[in-house]
Amino acid sequence: MESALKEQKDQLTTAGGVEDVYGEDCATEDQCITPWTIAVSSGYNLLRDPRYNKGLAFTERERDAHYLRGLLPPVVSTQELQEKKLMQSIRQYDVPLHKYVAMMELEERNERLFYKLLIDNVEELLPIVYTPTVGEACQKYGSIFKRPQGLYISLKEKGRILEVLKNWPEKSIQVIVVTDGERILGLGDLGCQGMGIPVGKLALYTALGGVRPSACLPITIDVGTNNEKLLNDEFYIGLRQKRATGQEYYDFLHEFMSAVKQNYGEKILVQFEDFANHNAFELLAKYRTSHLVFNDDIQGTASVVLAGLIASLKLLGGALCDHTFLFLGAGEAGTGIAELIALEISKKTNIPVEETRKKIWLVDSKGLIVSGRKETLQAFKKPWAHEHEPVNNLLDAVKAVKPTVLIGTSGVGRTFTKEVVEAMASMNKRPLIMALSNPTSQAECTAEQAYTWSEGRAVFSSGSPFPYFEYNGKLNIPGQANNCYIFPGFGFGLVMSGTIRVHDDMLLAASEALAAQVTEEHYAKGMIYPPFADIRKISAHIAASVAAKAYELGVATRLPRPADLVKYAESCMYTPNYRSYR
Repeated sequence: MESALKEQKDQLTTAGGVEDVYGEDCATEDQCITPWTIAVSSGYNLLRDPRYNKGLAFTERERDAHYLRGLLPPVVSTQELQEKKLMQSIRQYDVPLHKYVAMMELEERNERLFYKLLIDNVEELLPIVYTPTVGEACQKYGSIFKRPQGLYISLKEKGRILEVLKNWPEKSIQVIVVTDGERILGLGDLGCQGMGIPVGKLALYTALGGVRPSACLPITIDVGTNNEKLLNDEFYIGLRQKRATGQEYYDFLHEFMSAVKQNYGEKILVQFEDFANHNAFELLAKYRTSHLVFNDDIQGTASVVLAGLIASLKLLGGALCDHTFLFLGAGEAGTGIAELIALEISKKTNIPVEETRKKIWLVDSKGLIVSGRKETLQAFKKPWAHEHEPVNNLLDAVKAVKPTVLIGTSGVGRTFTKEVVEAMASMNKRPLIMALSNPTSQAECTAEQAYTWSEGRAVFSSGSPFPYFEYNGKLNIPGQANNCYIFPGFGFGLVMSGTIRVHDDMLLAASEALAAQVTEEHYAKGMIYPPFADIRKISAHIAASVAAKAYELGVATRLPRPADLVKYAESCMYTPNYRSYR
């Protein structure tokens, strides 16, 4: 028997050219072998660890100290030269998705260089790593999936979610972004492939907000999908079943939320992303009193839009309470923004919120939300059912309500028609038009349309970026009401102050802090948001304002309170410059 094995082993050695020390090639396919062995760490392993790999930037001394001689070409480069080379390479791609894949591959091999690129070229790369390109990436996630970038928790793990959380190698997690993939941007149910959203959001938490990458955990909750195309796709990476709903769904989410708190403690921030309306409101209402939770679609969108509205008053004139608001779309984003506007007006005027809501009107798929429809409305729409005769479409609603501000959160592209924009322009010297639906294809109108149809008088903002547009010799710079302005700094403020609960006053503080960053120079160009190039500074100010409000409300646990919260925020921010190794 031994001689037969030796003969077989000799044949394998000869054929393969390398001695099979562990006998792996002698095992049959149905025999178990150990997938790893304990080995001395080597330079080869160091080059394959994205957190510590510096590529050609390892110095001569580091190459000797860490067994890297011969594993790298002889040249020693700088991080700046590496950055220049990679940006040159990325710019050669014509297809945005190819740029996205290149960026994700960079993150997998050299984490610090990835964040260096993203921070130094934020205006150019933000549309690549996040909206609009991330939408296409999610649609094709099954095809481009290479290695896990977060945790996938499916119904198969019911009863074992705590055990699954413990499988993640990092233990000091501060921020979790979680989705169930049911409403990805304006693209609908993408199931397990929605993972691109938590991955992208947390990359921005680090790049824009300064949260350490190792403290971030992307999670996808997989309860199935109702997307038939995905269920029939041989490359689909999720559960092949219809979505779990009702009690089964909420029990599973409750196990998840309980396990998160048990594993990571009271101060772990859980950010809900792209849940369907009915679940988003339910989960936020259920857990906001017992966990540190934040829904970016409801609260983050509301905060960034409110910031734009506060800033726009310099261009529109009057106070917030002097304006009338009309929304197309009455889902998470629409009702979330509307409620925060009502709270801000109430705070500034001391008028009850029930009264300030009457300045805000919403249109859904069935027309203007009015009191006559109250019996058939979902609970989150009922506060917006005002006394008015029925109105069936947006154009008639504009004519009836006579808004000064038109906000689109419908998820349906090109619904701000020429007639709608012209009607807004006929009533207002400077109509504010916010076409917020993502990705770009779903925007209610383009910047060019808004400026052209309003004869250059509109103040325009969108959710995804639009190019500058010249009208009658004047260059118009569209605003981008992108949640990226708010959530990284907001979350960082919660983390750095050890806050245990989110309060609406913190959202108002974040909005006011963002609006305060818009300068006279920006206003002169028609801008109501500061440029993204300053986003790290902006995030530090937002974090400081949120932390200050947390201390004021008594929900901050990191004591004593720092004397200068802006300087403290800047000092706590992760920076991606290479470190020297001993």
